[in-house]
Amino acid sequence: MADATHGLQLRSLIKASGELEISLLDVPTPEPGPDEVVVRVEATPINPSDLGLLTGAADLSTVKASGTKDRPVITAKVPEAGMRAMAGRLDQSMPVGNEGAGIVIKTGSSDAAKALTGKTVAMIGGAMYAQYRCLKLSECLPLPDGTTPAEGASCFVNPLTSLGMTETMRREGHSALVHTAAASNLGQMLNKICIKDGIALVNIVRSAEQAEILRKIGAKHIVDSTSANFMSELTDALVETGATIAFDAIGGGKLAGQILAAMEAAVNKSGKHPYSRYGSSVHKQVYIYGSLDTRPTEIARSFGMAWSVGGWLLFPFLMKIGQADGQRLRQRVVDELKTTFASHYTKVVSLAEALDPANIAVYAKRATGEKFLIDPSRDK
Repeated sequence: MADATHGLQLRSLIKASGELEISLLDVPTPEPGPDEVVVRVEATPINPSDLGLLTGAADLSTVKASGTKDRPVITAKVPEAGMRAMAGRLDQSMPVGNEGAGIVIKTGSSDAAKALTGKTVAMIGGAMYAQYRCLKLSECLPLPDGTTPAEGASCFVNPLTSLGMTETMRREGHSALVHTAAASNLGQMLNKICIKDGIALVNIVRSAEQAEILRKIGAKHIVDSTSANFMSELTDALVETGATIAFDAIGGGKLAGQILAAMEAAVNKSGKHPYSRYGSSVHKQVYIYGSLDTRPTEIARSFGMAWSVGGWLLFPFLMKIGQADGQRLRQRVVDELKTTFASHYTKVVSLAEALDPANIAVYAKRATGEKFLIDPSRDK
């Protein structure tokens, strides 16, 4: 284990020459300010939202490993088309990792900071793929006694995103919602929230195996997008639930447009709204929050004029609702950390092992049921 005055940090660099380089650097640990703490990071997940920074637009079929076992270096080629999207980060060595958890080993001078000495905290604020992290108190969430760093590592992104979806639904006047890639870790949390809160949820999955994952946790409305009868099955689920807002993790292709078309068909099928040549007056909303499919989003308009497609991201949403409501959502995460918001990991790796090409090949697929956790305290 490195001395606490410095430690390893994972960095991602995309060179102007068209090459991705991921490596481990030895960086100094800052002295904490009055309202700051230094945390020994013991658990930090690899979320889909981390992969955009970690691997960028690189072609991972070109991955090559060099360096040593303890200090590996990964390189891969970035296609010319991908380089255009990477223009803003060229030749900048960037730290990675949105969230994590660990033990407070040093504090600033304020009483609030000192109170966290030795405590297990969840963290948000980037650069979590590191052995040590200096953070503001506002970026830390103290965890209840008996909570391990692994249990608290995924406290922020998935739990607050799933809570943010139901909060957005209510604030915008909808009563039920649709979610795609619904068997994901986040999707399972969203189902638990909706079951607990009595919210009707339509889950769109891509296989029978994914549907079974959701059935086991009590999901009621599950539609397989690979089914020959997908549109009619989706429409029937929307008639039953009345869902008029969707959160789409897929992003590309036809799915967002298909959801809007099925929503319009469900509204018309309900018989509650008069015919209009402009389509129904019921507003139908799809928020795209992910890009599992990187193709363009195709919207074939067949659903009148009362609709919107937009982007949705967690941190702008939290800023929009303000500190008090954001704290209310965080408190619910803490209260239900080992039930509603429990995360399950298929593999725990060190920072060096996270750069093993065999591991990269698995977690970069973003496959349902394959979630990796990094424990930087394992590195020498």
